[in-house]
Amino acid sequence: MCGIHDLTEKDLQPLPYTPAYLDKIKGMRFFDPHVHMSARTTDDYQAMADAGVVALIEPAFWLGQPRTGIDTFRDYFSSLLGWERFRASQFGIKHYCTIGLNSKEANNEALAEAVMEILPQFIYKEGVVGVGEIGFDDQTPLEEKYYRAQLELAKEAGLPVQIHTPHRDKKRGTQRSMDIALEHGLPPHMIIVDHNNEETVKEVLDRGFWAAFTIYPFTKMGNERMVAIVQQYGSERIMVNSAADWGISDPLAVPKTAALMHESGIDLNDIHLVTYSNAVTAFAQSGQINEDDFNIAGNIDQREKFNGSTILRGGQQPRVDKNTTIIR
Repeated sequence: MCGIHDLTEKDLQPLPYTPAYLDKIKGMRFFDPHVHMSARTTDDYQAMADAGVVALIEPAFWLGQPRTGIDTFRDYFSSLLGWERFRASQFGIKHYCTIGLNSKEANNEALAEAVMEILPQFIYKEGVVGVGEIGFDDQTPLEEKYYRAQLELAKEAGLPVQIHTPHRDKKRGTQRSMDIALEHGLPPHMIIVDHNNEETVKEVLDRGFWAAFTIYPFTKMGNERMVAIVQQYGSERIMVNSAADWGISDPLAVPKTAALMHESGIDLNDIHLVTYSNAVTAFAQSGQINEDDFNIAGNIDQREKFNGSTILRGGQQPRVDKNTTIIR
């Protein structure tokens, strides 16, 4: 009988196992335009890099518990521009963000007013590719008030807008979101309407907006449904994201969906459009995205520090990429 004391360190190492879906996407590169990495671990960053994710966008969002003071927003926005960008770089992933007041916390009027005052300090910074995620949750008057105010902010800054559409009464909320954006003079090509489903996609595309889909287990959209949508509507102005956060979600949703599309016979060019280049095109309108930066991000030296801190804890050994042709 083998007891626990018979185990060696070698026995405790993970088995060398490569998920089957990785073979189907070998050589592909992915851009996840909506993922909340500050809620994820370094293991997630490594798995995303291994699966071909070269860049991502982290929208500012609700942290699961209401914030009570403006300084928590200030620190959160700063972390999206600083530590989280650094942390992604340590795994060869280029990190961008969108900055905004989320719809849920727009219902705290005093706090929302304070957030609106500091947003201009952040939206013009390097790496900010849009105002987001903003829009409706319960479709209240206060949500509409701050959605409109942030549309004006985006228009003034010349930035794309990343719209969060509501989970309840989604069709009406999506229509209102688009109607209001047009009222404020924002052209559809500057608006990414997120969290679409079968009920909303046709109108979003017909009206000329970008249609983003979130592959999120058991709630927003499964990737088999996503395959059917691409088969029906094609790949123009459609993009896929994971919106992985602190909930039950999957940061590998984009590469897994690409693998399923490939297995389902969808053309490789269409897969590339919905899992990479459409998102690049939409958010590059910010003037902040240069695809050459995705390659530079591959030069990894985990000995580097951000404000005196590294991602390495307790004597962990760094990964240093010695294959780069760049010498620093």
